[in-house]
Amino acid sequence: MTEKECEHHHDEDEKKRRRIGAAVLGLLAAGIFVVFLVWAILHPHGPRFVLQDATIYAFNISQPNFLTSNLQVTLSSRNPNDKIGIFYDRLDIYASYRNQQVTLATLLPATYQGHLDVTVWSPFLYGTSVPVAPYFSPALSQDLTAGMVLLNIKIDGWVRWKVGTWISGRYRLHVNCPAYITLAGHFSGEGPAVKYQLVQRCGVDV
Repeated sequence: MTEKECEHHHDEDEKKRRRIGAAVLGLLAAGIFVVFLVWAILHPHGPRFVLQDATIYAFNISQPNFLTSNLQVTLSSRNPNDKIGIFYDRLDIYASYRNQQVTLATLLPATYQGHLDVTVWSPFLYGTSVPVAPYFSPALSQDLTAGMVLLNIKIDGWVRWKVGTWISGRYRLHVNCPAYITLAGHFSGEGPAVKYQLVQRCGVDV
C-alpha cells in the first residue's frame, strides 16, 4: 500500500469515528431532551402533608433551662400526581418550639408512594431535659398564661420522583407543620395525656 493510499485509509477511519461519535452524542441529546420534555409536561407537584393530631404526654420546664417534651403526632402525606410516584428515602421528624429543636429526631420508615396514594405516620417524639435558651422559661410562662402554645412539627429528608421506569435524583424536602395547642391545665407533665385534633395543613418545600 502506497503512502497516499495509507493517508486515504486513515482519513476514512477518522470520518467513521467522527460519524459514530456524532451519532452517540445525538442519541444522548435526544434521550435527555425526551426526559426533559416528559418532565416538563408532567410537571410534578410536591407531596401534601397534613398534621392530623398530637397527643401531649409532657411539655414542661423540668429544671432551670431544661425542657422535657414527650408527644405523639399523626401526619398524613398525599401524592397529588396522577402519573408520578414518590420515593421517600429518608425523613427525620422532630418538634420545635420558638425556633429551637426540643425533641430528638425520629427516623420515619422509607417508603414509596404511588399515584394519588396517601401515607400515614404516627411517630413518638421524645426530648427529656433538653437544654434550652434562658428566655424559654419566661416565654413558656407567657404562653401558658395566654392559654396557647405553638409547636412546630418539622420534617427534613430526601425524595425522588418516578416516571415509568425512570427515577430522578434526590431532592431535599422540608416540611413545617404548625400545631396550635390550646391549653386546659394539662401541660405540666402531670396527669393523663391529652390528645388534640388539629387537621392542620403543613408548609412543604421541595
